[in-house]
Amino acid sequence: MSQALSIAASQKAPPALRRGACPSLDEPMQTGDGLLARLRIPNGRLTPRQLQAIAKTAAQYGNGQLEITARGNLQVRGLMPQTTSAFASAIRAITAIERGFVVETSPLAGQDPLEHADPRPLAATIRALPITGLSPKVTVVVDGSGQIDLNALGADIRLTAADTDHWNLSVGTNPIGTVATTDAVDAARIILGLISNRGETARGRDLAPETIRTALAPLLANDVAAVRRPATSAIGDFTLDACFATGIALPFGSVSSSTLIELANTARGLGITELLLAPHHALIALAPDTAQLQTWRSEAAALGFITTPDDPRRAISACIGSDGCASGQIAARALAAELAERHAALFDGSVTLHVSGCAKGCAHPRAASLTLVGTATNCALVSNGLAGDTPLVEIAPARLESAFARLVQQRLPGETSAACLTRLGASTIAGLFRQE
Repeated sequence: MSQALSIAASQKAPPALRRGACPSLDEPMQTGDGLLARLRIPNGRLTPRQLQAIAKTAAQYGNGQLEITARGNLQVRGLMPQTTSAFASAIRAITAIERGFVVETSPLAGQDPLEHADPRPLAATIRALPITGLSPKVTVVVDGSGQIDLNALGADIRLTAADTDHWNLSVGTNPIGTVATTDAVDAARIILGLISNRGETARGRDLAPETIRTALAPLLANDVAAVRRPATSAIGDFTLDACFATGIALPFGSVSSSTLIELANTARGLGITELLLAPHHALIALAPDTAQLQTWRSEAAALGFITTPDDPRRAISACIGSDGCASGQIAARALAAELAERHAALFDGSVTLHVSGCAKGCAHPRAASLTLVGTATNCALVSNGLAGDTPLVEIAPARLESAFARLVQQRLPGETSAACLTRLGASTIAGLFRQE
């Protein structure tokens, strides 16, 4: 990551607004509700006491809203320029913060009995490579092929364990080949060098696969068939080598500091000593027996956390909207929660919904099956697109309930929601939302 810079007590835009930069503890990013700081916790590991302290610090210096991102990073929102230095010092007194380019592994790495290989030694060696000139967004994923699926995490370089001695390599979305464990670091170093040579905004997707294969020719082994373990989300129960684990998720990736403090206090009271930040907005608790974890999960459910993989809120992305952002035109998370509760049947795992307070689409920068976007007077509906795309129709927020009810009624017996949307097509969907 780029060299850290402190934020002066002024109204100047922070350095993280430079093109290609990412928010960090020392370089927060300007958003509609103040500055956003992303905390890269080493291996995502925190004690309940540390998580509680971070939540208290977020309330003291920010607006009290925290997030666990899709990649398992912790974010603090609503910071002010004049307090970012004090905030950074307070956080560093609680936990170490990781720097450098991003190398990610499963939160269960090294403890997962179903892994083909422990990815941590390989990840640590790659993380220590002296590569300069990289975009701060460049990411390496080292996946031991364990119980938590990392396939949804984008990566400039992805190394996936085929067996204990071989790793399948891809760059961007292009499969390249297989490398031996003894050659994997050299392969990563060569590819990172190729990316760096193309400039500070270059990404792995900018490299032609044949260029990569030519550069790696001495290292590429014959293809090794990978037997993938059945992957799961981070939500649910896991049996590890020396303990047990259970994962929950933050609804829409966000939680208030007071709720997180209460959850951490519950963990402390139950004797849970370790919490793991995990992909897909999740938090995993480790304990020596399952009784502690069952109680913790029940308490988490009562606090509003997602505790089952089929919770319809998992299919919805939503920003804070007008409840906490100056750019928001609608109360996006409140609307998303209402739709999830009243039309749970729509969210069968085959579709995604993005509810965005404005056309910037911060909560989901990718295409969604359906997107609702707040405008000055209405909600705009986008099909298979981004929040900033041309909408099919605009509809008053008060009419959304009946519009979604009509949409759900169109599903045929045994039909998935995705198949239903495809069958209906954009014009029919727009007509359903136009009806009075």
